[in-house]
Amino acid sequence: MAAAQRIVIENCSIATVDADDTEYASGYLVLAGNRIEALGAGPAPEGLENVVRRIDATGHLATPGLINTHHHFYQWITRGLATDHNLFDWLVALYPIWARIDEPMAYTAARGSLAMMARGGVTTAMDHHYVYPRGTGDLSGAIIRAARETGVRFTLARGSMDRGESDGGLPPDFAVESLDGALAATEATVKEHHDPSFDAMTQVAVAPCSPFSVSTELLRNAAELARHLGVRLHTHGSETVEEEKFCHELFGMGPTDYFESTGWLGEDVWMAHCVHMNDSDIAAFARTGTGVAHCPSSNARLAAGIARVPDMLAAGVPVGLGVDGTASNESGELHTELRNALLINRLGAHKESALNARQALRLGTHGGARVLGRAAETGSLEAGKLADVVLWKLDTLAHASIADPVTALVFGAAAPVTASFVNGRQIVADGRLLTVDEDAVARATRDEARRLAQLAAQR
Repeated sequence: MAAAQRIVIENCSIATVDADDTEYASGYLVLAGNRIEALGAGPAPEGLENVVRRIDATGHLATPGLINTHHHFYQWITRGLATDHNLFDWLVALYPIWARIDEPMAYTAARGSLAMMARGGVTTAMDHHYVYPRGTGDLSGAIIRAARETGVRFTLARGSMDRGESDGGLPPDFAVESLDGALAATEATVKEHHDPSFDAMTQVAVAPCSPFSVSTELLRNAAELARHLGVRLHTHGSETVEEEKFCHELFGMGPTDYFESTGWLGEDVWMAHCVHMNDSDIAAFARTGTGVAHCPSSNARLAAGIARVPDMLAAGVPVGLGVDGTASNESGELHTELRNALLINRLGAHKESALNARQALRLGTHGGARVLGRAAETGSLEAGKLADVVLWKLDTLAHASIADPVTALVFGAAAPVTASFVNGRQIVADGRLLTVDEDAVARATRDEARRLAQLAAQR
């Protein structure tokens, strides 16, 4: 890295979230190109060459960038609807609207979702997009383009549904794909967009939507396809008691056993929510290395329940955090999920010992990297890893009287982001995005939300 341009960050607290939870009360980071070259206590080493910038980060905490493991970007333009519904009723109310989404809407909604997360410290995002109405354009390409423009590291979970209303599913028939069509389109998306390299900015996962919107054949064939292509698998699992009942009635077994019967447990799989998991389910996830995207705000918004995160962690299940779609988490922010995960889990059986501040931060960083299969590259601040770093300002009225910076970040108000780096490139400065015009994005999302509402009203 001798010839790489270097950025030196000094005088900040550092929470590395490495295997030993190493922290420095006052330390430095050296970013060389797109990698973390060095970090430690005290001032940066003398004599560094090609230093293009020095940042005095006094009053800040440096952490790994936050990693979002479950989202539905398109929902940015359907926020604030069906606010008093459980999951199934909420889906019935919103599927007819979502089924009218087209390429401009998908692009604009993705820009809104990404902008909100990025300005709040997210450096790696994912989108589980599964609504592909016929004749509406290149939705996957539009979402990937939005992520590239925003500057975040990104995983597109290319979703699919083949069980429409006429087959006992919830979505309208014209919003679902055929079995063969979904598999072919998914394979094409992986081959066009997936980058397996260490510093990849775009990756693709295979992601049929849920047990109640896809056929058993699609689940089984999608798992085989993903493993043939060497990519990860994602879906929703065990989100509600209604889903549990559905699986027992239709398949004669609970969701976890059903997933295992279709090849959907393994180290290359992660599932969203996993609220209603018994001891046997958790043991199966631990045994197979299957990951979980914990979405505390969405689970509360839809009254789904409290996921057994402390038990999952104790069993060794990989767990990360997810925003979930902004039709069930209107804030669209991941950094608030650090606090919500901690607080909501303390309402469960483990009470005050459920999670602490550092466990919450680990969920949002290293835990997310494990779930996305990228723990070797990101999720902690270590020499040789990718330069995905966030500086949180903790010396203002909101946090200055909290002595411990990690406690301030997790327990306190949402902390301002002074700087966020992705792949060594700064994308946020003083809480504002440097890559896109936030005000223009806001106007576009408002316009597309109105257009979608008008189309839905014509049905």
